[in-house]
Amino acid sequence: MSTRYLRPLAAFGFAVLVSACASMGTHPAAAKPADSTVIQSDIAYLASDRLEGRLTGTPGNDSAAAYIARRYAKLGLKPASPGYLQKFVARSAADAHAGITQGRPTQNVIAILPGSDPHFAGQYIVVGAHFDHLGRDPQFALDPEAKDAIRNGADDNASGTAAVMQLARILAPTHPRRSIIFADFSGEEEGLLGSQWFVDHPPVPLDSIMAMVNFDMVGRLNNDKLIIYGTATATEFQAILDSANAKSVMPFKVSGGGDGFGSSDQSSFYAKNIPVLHFFTDLHSDYHRATDDADKINSGGEARVVDMARRVIQSLDEMPTRLTFVRMTQPSRMAVSASSGSQVYLGSVPDMAAGDTPGLKLTGVRPGSPAELGGLKADDIIVEFGGVKVTDLQSYSDALYTHKPGDTVKVIVLRAGKPVELTVTLGKRGG
Repeated sequence: MSTRYLRPLAAFGFAVLVSACASMGTHPAAAKPADSTVIQSDIAYLASDRLEGRLTGTPGNDSAAAYIARRYAKLGLKPASPGYLQKFVARSAADAHAGITQGRPTQNVIAILPGSDPHFAGQYIVVGAHFDHLGRDPQFALDPEAKDAIRNGADDNASGTAAVMQLARILAPTHPRRSIIFADFSGEEEGLLGSQWFVDHPPVPLDSIMAMVNFDMVGRLNNDKLIIYGTATATEFQAILDSANAKSVMPFKVSGGGDGFGSSDQSSFYAKNIPVLHFFTDLHSDYHRATDDADKINSGGEARVVDMARRVIQSLDEMPTRLTFVRMTQPSRMAVSASSGSQVYLGSVPDMAAGDTPGLKLTGVRPGSPAELGGLKADDIIVEFGGVKVTDLQSYSDALYTHKPGDTVKVIVLRAGKPVELTVTLGKRGG
C-alpha cells in the first residue's frame, strides 16, 4: 500500500508518541569532558600581549570579542544579536570622575543554544563571564608601580571566558531541553557595565531566564578549593551542588556563601530576581597585577571546575519545574557600590596570597593615604571594619563600600596576634 494511505490508527499512534515525547522532554545526550588543552590555548590567546589586557573600549577588547564570536559561530550557535555582538557604550563612574565623558564603544558577545523540548525551550539558563581586564591602565591595579605595563588578566578573567566557551563546546551536541545563553561581558572592571546592559536590554524576556551561572577567576584551583557564591538564591541549589560534587572523580572542598550580590556579573542578574551561582577558585598574589599571566593557569584544575559546572547546568536543565527564587534580606554593599560608582578610598593594599588567613591581611598601605594616617601598617589583619566582621576581601569590600568619603570609621586589626583599635577618616579615590 502507498504511504499516502497510512492507516488512521497508525497515524494516531504516531501522534500520541510525538505528544508524549514533547511532554516528557528529550533526554539530553551525554556530554564530553572538558578539554584542558583547549582551555589553556584559549587563555593563552586572550591573555597574550597582542591583546594588551583587553581593556574595555580598546582594539584588544574588540579582538577578544571577535575571537569568542568566531568560536560560537563554528559551534553553530544562534546569534542573539547581529554577528553575536551586543554593542553598547560603556560609561563608568571612574571615567566621569576623571573628566572623561565620551564613553567607550564596546560589546558583549551573546550566543544561544536553542532548547530541544517545546515545553521547556522558552526557558533559558545564562552561562556567563566577563572577558575584559585592565589593559595598561593602572587605575584599578594593585601594582601601580608597574605604571602602564600590560596586565593580561589570565585568571581575571580569561579563565572564566575560556570556561564559558568550553561549556558551549561540550553542551552544544547534547541537545538540552531548555535553551542556554552563552554570554561574555565587557565593562565588568568598570562596574559590571556589560552585564547591566544585558539585563537592561535582554535578548529574551527577563522572566524567561531560569538561572545565571557566572565564572570569574576559575583558573588557579589550589588544594581542591572551589568557592561558589549564590547558593541560597534558590532553595534547590544546595542539593544540586552537593549531587554534582559527589559525582566528581575528585570531589572539591566547596565553600562560599548564599548571597547573590557580589563583585562580579551575577550581581546584575540577581538584582532582577534571577537565581545565580558564581564559581571562583579564590584570590592570589597576581590579582590585578601585571604578573597574572597564562603560564600560571592550572588548566587541568579549571577543566575539573568546568565539568562540575556542566553537571550543575544539566541538573538545572532536567528539572521538571523552575527554581524557587530566594530574595536575601539586604543587597550586598559591594553590589551597591558597583552600581553607584562609589569612590570611597582607604589606601590599604591586601595581601592576595593570604587567602586562608581569617580577616584581611595587608601587604602594605599607600603613602599619605587614610589607611596610613589612621595608623594601619603592613602585616596588620583587619578583622572588623565599622562594626562589621571582616573574614576575607569580599566582606571587607562590602563593609568599606557601605561608607562614603569623609566618614570616620573604627577599624580593629590583629597586630602581632593582638587586637588593636584604630580610627580612620575615609578619603575619595582620585581626590
